[in-house]
Amino acid sequence: MKTITDCVHNILRHQPFLEDALSRDIINFSSLAVDLLPQVEKIMRKPVKPGSIVMALRRYHPRRIKHIDNLRNLGDIVVRSGITEYTFLNSNTILTSQSNLLNSVKDETKAYFTYSSNFQESNILVSSSLKETVEKHFKKETCISVADNLSSMSIALPEDNSKVIGLYFYIFKLLAYEGIPVFEVISTSNYFTLFLEKDYVNKAFLLMNEIKEN
Repeated sequence: MKTITDCVHNILRHQPFLEDALSRDIINFSSLAVDLLPQVEKIMRKPVKPGSIVMALRRYHPRRIKHIDNLRNLGDIVVRSGITEYTFLNSNTILTSQSNLLNSVKDETKAYFTYSSNFQESNILVSSSLKETVEKHFKKETCISVADNLSSMSIALPEDNSKVIGLYFYIFKLLAYEGIPVFEVISTSNYFTLFLEKDYVNKAFLLMNEIKEN
Protein backbone atom coordinates (compact mmCIF):
# COMPACT_ATOMS: atom_id res chain seq x y z
CA MET A 1 0.00 0.00 0.00
CA LYS A 2 1.38 3.40 -1.00
CA THR A 3 2.10 5.72 1.91
CA ILE A 4 2.15 9.51 1.97
CA THR A 5 5.93 9.36 2.23
CA ASP A 6 6.16 7.15 -0.87
CA CYS A 7 3.84 9.52 -2.73
CA VAL A 8 5.77 12.68 -1.80
CA HIS A 9 9.17 11.14 -2.55
CA ASN A 10 7.99 9.95 -5.95
CA ILE A 11 6.74 13.45 -6.81
CA LEU A 12 10.08 14.97 -5.84
CA ARG A 13 12.12 12.48 -7.84
CA HIS A 14 10.27 13.58 -10.97
CA GLN A 15 10.87 17.30 -10.37
CA PRO A 16 14.65 17.82 -10.66
CA PHE A 17 14.49 21.61 -10.16
CA LEU A 18 12.61 21.15 -6.92
CA GLU A 19 14.85 18.33 -5.80
CA ASP A 20 17.92 20.45 -6.48
CA ALA A 21 16.52 23.28 -4.33
CA LEU A 22 15.73 20.83 -1.51
CA SER A 23 19.27 19.48 -1.58
CA ARG A 24 20.51 23.04 -0.97
CA ASP A 25 18.11 23.61 1.97
CA ILE A 26 16.55 26.70 0.43
CA ILE A 27 12.87 25.69 0.51
CA ASN A 28 10.40 26.21 3.35
CA PHE A 29 8.87 22.79 4.08
CA SER A 30 5.55 24.19 5.30
CA SER A 31 5.01 26.26 2.14
CA LEU A 32 6.05 23.37 -0.08
CA ALA A 33 3.69 21.01 1.76
CA VAL A 34 0.74 23.32 1.08
CA ASP A 35 1.76 23.52 -2.59
CA LEU A 36 2.01 19.71 -2.90
CA LEU A 37 -1.20 19.03 -0.97
CA PRO A 38 -3.65 18.90 -3.95
CA GLN A 39 -1.35 16.62 -5.91
CA VAL A 40 -0.78 14.27 -2.98
CA GLU A 41 -4.51 14.09 -2.17
CA LYS A 42 -5.28 13.29 -5.80
CA ILE A 43 -2.81 10.41 -5.82
CA MET A 44 -3.78 9.13 -2.38
CA ARG A 45 -7.51 9.62 -3.11
CA LYS A 46 -8.20 10.87 0.38
CA PRO A 47 -7.72 14.02 2.51
CA VAL A 48 -4.16 14.55 3.69
CA LYS A 49 -2.86 16.88 6.39
CA PRO A 50 -0.05 19.29 5.42
CA GLY A 51 1.85 18.14 8.53
CA SER A 52 2.07 14.62 7.10
CA ILE A 53 3.65 16.01 3.95
CA VAL A 54 6.11 18.06 6.02
CA MET A 55 7.18 14.86 7.79
CA ALA A 56 7.66 13.14 4.45
CA LEU A 57 9.78 16.06 3.24
CA ARG A 58 11.98 15.83 6.33
CA ARG A 59 12.59 12.14 5.57
CA TYR A 60 13.65 12.90 2.02
CA HIS A 61 17.39 13.09 1.44
CA PRO A 62 18.06 14.04 -2.18
CA ARG A 63 21.48 13.54 -3.65
CA ARG A 64 23.21 16.84 -4.09
CA ILE A 65 24.91 17.21 -7.44
CA LYS A 66 28.54 18.13 -6.95
CA HIS A 67 29.29 21.67 -8.07
CA ILE A 68 30.58 21.68 -11.63
CA ASP A 69 33.85 23.59 -11.58
CA ASN A 70 35.02 23.04 -15.14
CA LEU A 71 32.23 24.89 -16.94
CA ARG A 72 34.71 27.72 -17.24
CA ASN A 73 36.61 25.36 -19.52
CA LEU A 74 33.83 25.36 -22.10
CA GLY A 75 35.42 26.24 -25.42
CA ASP A 76 34.47 28.57 -28.23
CA ILE A 77 30.81 29.04 -29.09
CA VAL A 78 30.02 28.97 -32.82
CA VAL A 79 26.62 30.21 -34.00
CA ARG A 80 25.10 29.40 -37.39
CA SER A 81 21.84 30.69 -38.80
CA GLY A 82 19.67 29.62 -41.70
CA ILE A 83 19.22 25.94 -40.84
CA THR A 84 16.34 23.69 -41.87
CA GLU A 85 15.37 20.46 -40.15
CA TYR A 86 13.70 17.53 -41.92
CA THR A 87 12.30 14.44 -40.22
CA PHE A 88 11.57 11.39 -42.35
CA LEU A 89 9.96 8.08 -41.51
CA ASN A 90 12.46 5.24 -41.90
CA SER A 91 12.01 2.98 -44.88
CA ASN A 92 13.84 0.33 -46.89
CA THR A 93 15.24 3.06 -49.12
CA ILE A 94 16.14 5.69 -46.53
CA LEU A 95 19.84 4.75 -46.46
CA THR A 96 20.04 4.96 -50.25
CA SER A 97 18.47 8.42 -50.13
CA GLN A 98 20.96 9.44 -47.46
CA SER A 99 23.89 8.12 -49.49
CA ASN A 100 22.76 10.01 -52.58
CA LEU A 101 22.38 13.19 -50.57
CA LEU A 102 25.83 12.86 -49.02
CA ASN A 103 27.35 12.37 -52.45
CA SER A 104 25.61 15.50 -53.70
CA VAL A 105 26.79 17.77 -50.87
CA LYS A 106 30.31 16.40 -50.34
CA ASP A 107 31.87 19.40 -52.08
CA GLU A 108 29.71 21.97 -50.25
CA THR A 109 32.44 22.82 -47.74
CA LYS A 110 30.66 25.85 -46.27
CA ALA A 111 27.25 24.24 -45.97
CA TYR A 112 25.97 22.75 -42.72
CA PHE A 113 24.87 19.11 -42.76
CA THR A 114 24.17 16.59 -40.02
CA TYR A 115 22.22 13.35 -40.06
CA SER A 116 20.90 11.22 -37.21
CA SER A 117 18.57 8.26 -37.00
CA ASN A 118 16.80 5.95 -34.59
CA PHE A 119 14.71 2.84 -35.14
CA GLN A 120 11.71 4.83 -36.41
CA GLU A 121 12.79 8.21 -37.80
CA SER A 122 15.69 9.88 -39.57
CA ASN A 123 16.58 13.50 -38.96
CA ILE A 124 18.47 15.86 -41.28
CA LEU A 125 19.67 19.34 -40.35
CA VAL A 126 21.08 21.33 -43.26
CA SER A 127 21.83 24.83 -44.42
CA SER A 128 18.65 26.19 -45.91
CA SER A 129 20.49 26.58 -49.22
CA LEU A 130 20.42 22.77 -49.51
CA LYS A 131 16.65 22.41 -49.21
CA GLU A 132 16.11 21.68 -52.89
CA THR A 133 18.85 19.04 -52.83
CA VAL A 134 17.36 17.31 -49.79
CA GLU A 135 13.86 17.33 -51.25
CA LYS A 136 15.19 15.98 -54.55
CA HIS A 137 16.86 12.94 -53.01
CA PHE A 138 14.15 12.29 -50.41
CA LYS A 139 11.11 12.87 -52.62
CA LYS A 140 10.09 9.21 -52.33
CA GLU A 141 10.40 9.20 -48.54
CA THR A 142 7.66 10.07 -46.07
CA CYS A 143 8.37 13.52 -44.61
CA ILE A 144 6.98 13.91 -41.11
CA SER A 145 7.96 17.51 -40.48
CA VAL A 146 9.99 20.45 -41.78
CA ALA A 147 11.20 23.38 -39.67
CA ASP A 148 12.83 26.49 -41.16
CA ASN A 149 14.68 29.47 -39.70
CA LEU A 150 16.61 27.55 -37.06
CA SER A 151 20.00 28.49 -35.68
CA SER A 152 22.66 26.26 -34.20
CA MET A 153 24.98 26.96 -31.29
CA SER A 154 27.97 24.62 -31.05
CA ILE A 155 30.00 24.57 -27.84
CA ALA A 156 33.35 22.87 -27.32
CA LEU A 157 33.11 20.72 -24.18
CA PRO A 158 35.81 20.46 -21.50
CA GLU A 159 38.15 17.48 -21.39
CA ASP A 160 36.74 14.36 -19.71
CA ASN A 161 33.23 15.82 -20.10
CA SER A 162 31.77 12.31 -20.23
CA LYS A 163 32.80 11.88 -16.58
CA VAL A 164 31.24 15.13 -15.37
CA ILE A 165 28.01 14.37 -13.52
CA GLY A 166 25.22 16.85 -14.19
CA LEU A 167 26.92 18.77 -17.00
CA TYR A 168 23.94 18.67 -19.35
CA PHE A 169 21.47 18.97 -16.47
CA TYR A 170 23.07 22.24 -15.38
CA ILE A 171 23.00 23.71 -18.90
CA PHE A 172 19.40 22.67 -19.57
CA LYS A 173 18.31 23.87 -16.14
CA LEU A 174 19.57 27.37 -16.85
CA LEU A 175 18.00 27.39 -20.31
CA ALA A 176 14.67 26.36 -18.78
CA TYR A 177 14.91 29.01 -16.05
CA GLU A 178 15.40 31.64 -18.75
CA GLY A 179 12.44 30.37 -20.79
CA ILE A 180 14.55 29.26 -23.76
CA PRO A 181 13.06 26.26 -25.59
CA VAL A 182 15.51 23.86 -27.23
CA PHE A 183 14.31 22.65 -30.62
CA GLU A 184 16.95 19.94 -31.12
CA VAL A 185 20.18 18.69 -29.54
CA ILE A 186 23.12 16.85 -31.06
CA SER A 187 26.31 15.95 -29.22
CA THR A 188 29.59 14.25 -30.07
CA SER A 189 32.54 13.36 -27.86
CA ASN A 190 33.85 16.92 -27.70
CA TYR A 191 31.06 19.16 -28.98
CA PHE A 192 27.53 19.95 -27.93
CA THR A 193 25.12 21.63 -30.35
CA LEU A 194 21.83 23.30 -29.53
CA PHE A 195 19.30 24.08 -32.26
CA LEU A 196 17.04 27.00 -31.43
CA GLU A 197 14.41 29.12 -33.06
CA LYS A 198 16.07 32.33 -34.19
CA ASP A 199 14.20 34.48 -31.64
CA TYR A 200 16.05 32.79 -28.76
CA VAL A 201 19.60 32.65 -30.16
CA ASN A 202 20.93 35.92 -28.74
CA LYS A 203 19.55 35.20 -25.29
CA ALA A 204 21.01 31.67 -25.29
CA PHE A 205 24.39 32.95 -26.51
CA LEU A 206 24.60 35.45 -23.65
CA LEU A 207 23.61 32.75 -21.17
CA MET A 208 26.30 30.33 -22.39
CA ASN A 209 28.91 33.06 -22.01
CA GLU A 210 27.69 33.75 -18.46
CA ILE A 211 28.11 30.05 -17.65
CA LYS A 212 31.72 30.21 -18.85
CA GLU A 213 32.47 33.31 -16.78
CA ASN A 214 30.84 32.30 -13.47
